[in-house]
Amino acid sequence: MYTLGIDIGTFESKGVIADATGNILSTAAKPHEMIVPHPGWAEHRAEEDWWQDFCAISHQLIADARIDPSDIKCVAASAIGPCMLPLDDQGKPLMNAVLYGVDTRAGAEIESLTKSIGAENIMLTCGNALTSQSVGPKILWLKNNRPEIYAKTAKIASSTTYLVHQLTGEYVIDHYTAANFSPLYDVNQQDWTHTLAPGIIAPETLPRLLWSTEIAGSITSDSARETGLAIGTPVICGTIDAAAEAVSVGVQKPGEMMMMYGSTIFIIALTDGRVNDPRLWYAPWLFPGQHASMAGLSTSGTLTHWFRDQFARDLPRETAFDALTSEATASPKGANGLLVLPYFMGERTPIHDPHAKGTFFGLNLTHNRGDMFRALLEGIANGTAHVIEAFRETGQETAGIRAVGGGVKNSVWLQATSDIAKVPQVISEHSIGASYGDAFLASLAIGVAKPGDILKWNPAKTRIQPHSHPVYDHQYELFKRLHTQTRDIAHALG
Repeated sequence: MYTLGIDIGTFESKGVIADATGNILSTAAKPHEMIVPHPGWAEHRAEEDWWQDFCAISHQLIADARIDPSDIKCVAASAIGPCMLPLDDQGKPLMNAVLYGVDTRAGAEIESLTKSIGAENIMLTCGNALTSQSVGPKILWLKNNRPEIYAKTAKIASSTTYLVHQLTGEYVIDHYTAANFSPLYDVNQQDWTHTLAPGIIAPETLPRLLWSTEIAGSITSDSARETGLAIGTPVICGTIDAAAEAVSVGVQKPGEMMMMYGSTIFIIALTDGRVNDPRLWYAPWLFPGQHASMAGLSTSGTLTHWFRDQFARDLPRETAFDALTSEATASPKGANGLLVLPYFMGERTPIHDPHAKGTFFGLNLTHNRGDMFRALLEGIANGTAHVIEAFRETGQETAGIRAVGGGVKNSVWLQATSDIAKVPQVISEHSIGASYGDAFLASLAIGVAKPGDILKWNPAKTRIQPHSHPVYDHQYELFKRLHTQTRDIAHALG
């Protein structure tokens, strides 16, 4: 008996087949690009980047595992989110998908909706302030700026919604993802609402709400042909990639926190109840009666990719990050007096400033590439510490963090985060990430696994302890001042 999980990330899709005890039979990955057609915009092609990746990975997983597809008893998908994808009445994408909070195109709509509804009313009903992470303003942007597409829109899908529809023909969304559709989701009723902003979109265009491990449908004959999966295989509702990442490393009860080192830093903390703070995000967790508080930077791994592509063209692409990390290691803590604001696509939590700008501050003629790369990693760590500070100020426990994602391979980045944020981090045995969490969620859905079994699937392996460094303490305070003291200039740059 096996389960299959596939996750679609910002730059790469990954998949895994696991057995009932978490043993991994096969893994697969496929890269794709994030499209930036305009400053502040971020897009994917749903057919090419999401569905074709899913199909290719599914075929490869089954072939490498050397199993009969009928032995896969449940399928789960996760993907980046929350996204905004308009579909026609045949379920076909009408444009590229608008990505999560890194896409800041709906600034005017955020302002107008906040003014017309009222910030307090939005927080009371939705549990979240309207930010670049919110899907509602992006749908309104579609209505205001692409009326011909809006007129043809039969369904609004997030990324996982689209994948599950391709697999089963059903339009579903989990409550955790739906909570990001403010002002269209009422966290008190845990249902769609159209009372705050009835003019955004017709109610019937939104997917059916389910909990993440509920069965959404089964593999159709068409999707079986495209994916290699067996007709009739159950498919769960699924969730956003970061939530599946948290599941994969054993975050399951209040007080536990996950930090995903991916294209963005994303943090999820499970809480005893709803946390109301406009600096952070709130959502029902993946299962009834549970709660989550979240935060995320706009550019993290994305920023390291940018640096490699712009400043390391002399290095072989496949070994460039190893070389850059080696150069950064040779630079002292504090990067010889360099500060980086990692706001290269604005910033999400805790400042929620879509007009913030990326900055290298303090450059002089003695600085080299290693200093700059170290400063960039420390800048991301400073941004992460700023988020951890917000969590602490809301009374949330930050005694330890379960870290996961490709960035945990970078020792400079990992240690700087612990040192600056003053938190220990735990690395689990498997850092496959969201697709492994998907496989576990699929096992939960069919009763093969129990929630606590994830700690047997993926036990803790390494612990990163924080160390005190006066240079980091000094620069962290300067980091926060640098943003506030240059905010007006950044906004004026447009």
